[in-house]
Amino acid sequence: MTTLSATDKIFGTTVLDEQQAALVKKTYALLSVSVVTAVVGGYFGSTSPAMVQLFSSRLGWLLAIVLLNVVPAVALWGARQSPAIGIVALGLDGLLSGLTLSPALYLANVLNPEIIPAALGVTGAVFVVVTGYMMMTRERFSAPTGLLAGMFISLICASALNLFLGLPLLHTVIAAGVGIFGVVMLVYATSDVLNNPEYTQPVQGALMLFAALFNIFVSALHLMLRFFGGRR
Repeated sequence: MTTLSATDKIFGTTVLDEQQAALVKKTYALLSVSVVTAVVGGYFGSTSPAMVQLFSSRLGWLLAIVLLNVVPAVALWGARQSPAIGIVALGLDGLLSGLTLSPALYLANVLNPEIIPAALGVTGAVFVVVTGYMMMTRERFSAPTGLLAGMFISLICASALNLFLGLPLLHTVIAAGVGIFGVVMLVYATSDVLNNPEYTQPVQGALMLFAALFNIFVSALHLMLRFFGGRR
């Protein structure tokens, strides 16, 4: 393994062979599919009273959890069958993710329209910083599956509990935890896409990157609603 000097880490650039560069470009192109459809889903959902009401309910919360876990699995399966199926599933994943945020987006629009652009700005800034860091340092991280799974299950359990308790402090802690979870996912996903010479799965990479960005945005949105939304 080549050791990089401090100068190389700061001023150097990541050198990719032709195949790796093509995979990276494809991954980020697929990521853009999910991001665009998520914006469409969020806009449609936040302007639809039916969607806002559905995902504000406990049934809607359970439906969101199921959809956000099933659709990525379908996307991975579809990518193995046909690239077209994988792309459609990625778009569906983004659309459904946007729809699940209908209540929060609607509330943000009502209470303080500046919250959504600010949350998008925070998400974009984190994405740029993490990507830039990975490109400069060229470090690779091996995702601790047990840690990520434990964090995910803990957040789900805490969120389910808070559906009944409705504690503002617990809500804030959960939102912060979702953000931390998203940043951890983003670090490992970006590391894999940019710095893993054995990387061959652009659909999986795009799913991981989108899931990370989605969680960061959700965290920023809820924290800003908590502190700048003019309510509890």
